Amino acid sequence: MIDLGTCQPFASGCNRHCFRHPDDPLLCLKVLRPENIEARYQRQPWAKKLLGRRRIDDNAQELKAHRQGAIRRLLAKGEAEMVWQHLPHFHGAEPTSLGRANVSELLLDDQGQPAQTLEHYLRQRGFDQPMRDAVGRFCSWLQDTGILTRNLLPHNLVVVARHQRPELYLIDGLGAPTVPDKLAMVPAWRKRYIERRIRRFYLRIDWEMSDRNNSWENAQKL
Repeated sequence: MIDLGTCQPFASGCNRHCFRHPDDPLLCLKVLRPENIEARYQRQPWAKKLLGRRRIDDNAQELKAHRQGAIRRLLAKGEAEMVWQHLPHFHGAEPTSLGRANVSELLLDDQGQPAQTLEHYLRQRGFDQPMRDAVGRFCSWLQDTGILTRNLLPHNLVVVARHQRPELYLIDGLGAPTVPDKLAMVPAWRKRYIERRIRRFYLRIDWEMSDRNNSWENAQKL
């Protein structure tokens, strides 16, 4: 068991804490925040409560997302390099003193610190040409691989320098948990699904760069 008793998370979301592995600083451990999961569950309508807590378990959903058909097919064909072109290498789950953790590659900046998010990059530099090119490459990768994601949010992507240019990596939001597996296997449907996610991604970037007088909930309806 990995002991996290003396460790502090380097990042935290609503549902998970992220730790550097105490024995391997090149690995990231994502641990659930059970108190937030329970609060989220209690806010659910009664009909959704019938589906159980596992439906809102981000670690369980992430494990399932890495088993999606598009990833399995690429790995089976020996194209692992294509899978990890814009995803951190994933190593499954391990027990820790704070509960089971999902283990993945920790993406770092030039100083050896956890890489900044796209959200942070946009605030610092704006949607400049290097990032426009990086977003284009990332979206082309989604279309080429057929890998399904949830809505693409800037705080769920990090920016890493590769070959002297920025590249985007999706660190959260992989998979489409509400989509039946059989439907996800239909090429035409999968193509439309990914195109919708890409269009909304660009809308989200435009909103991030705006004065935000309009809420994102309203902006995405335009």
